[in-house]
Amino acid sequence: MRAAGFKPHGEPQLLIIPGLGGSGPQHWQTLWEAEREDCSRVDLGMWDRPQPAIWADRLGAAISAATGPIVLVAHSLGCHAVAWWNAMDRSEPGKVRGALLVAPPEVEDAPVDSRLAPFAPVVRKRMPFPSILVASQNDTYAAYGRAKRMARAWGSRLIDAGPLGHINVESGVGDWPYGRFLLRRLVAYATPSVRPLVAGGAVETLRRAGESL
Repeated sequence: MRAAGFKPHGEPQLLIIPGLGGSGPQHWQTLWEAEREDCSRVDLGMWDRPQPAIWADRLGAAISAATGPIVLVAHSLGCHAVAWWNAMDRSEPGKVRGALLVAPPEVEDAPVDSRLAPFAPVVRKRMPFPSILVASQNDTYAAYGRAKRMARAWGSRLIDAGPLGHINVESGVGDWPYGRFLLRRLVAYATPSVRPLVAGGAVETLRRAGESL
């Protein structure tokens, strides 16, 4: 990953966490990374043979190497990497200020790709930072009900993205403007100096994310 530099006014660095195979050149994660100076990709390695402990360790190393607050931006199996990392002993509590978790796949009950199975069972530990889980109504990787249960287990605010498949290149979302909107809300909450500027209060916004996000 690139060296994690931080904005002088304290906004968090974004750490991109892809899923299986990494995110290709047209994936919204890659587009965000290319356009934003505050965005770095975590090199989890073993993109086609992922192992939860290794991914969690590498994510932890990237977080430790950062020099300021962080917001995680995970897609697909990357969401489970965040959950596994959270379940491990964390040496720097409070450094991660939030997480955007997009389209986590089913890993327990007949996952569509056998490479997802090592991440079972789903980690059932709440994340100690604000998180938004975005799920699609027709994601072939996970039924909406399963995504809802993962959101409950992780303490995440669930956002219904509608019929967007796996929210990837094939979904036709491009650089995914709605995802950018959700990220702005999350970053506003994660940045104390910005909170008073958010109309209605960012805390209330996240509490009522289903209505106002």
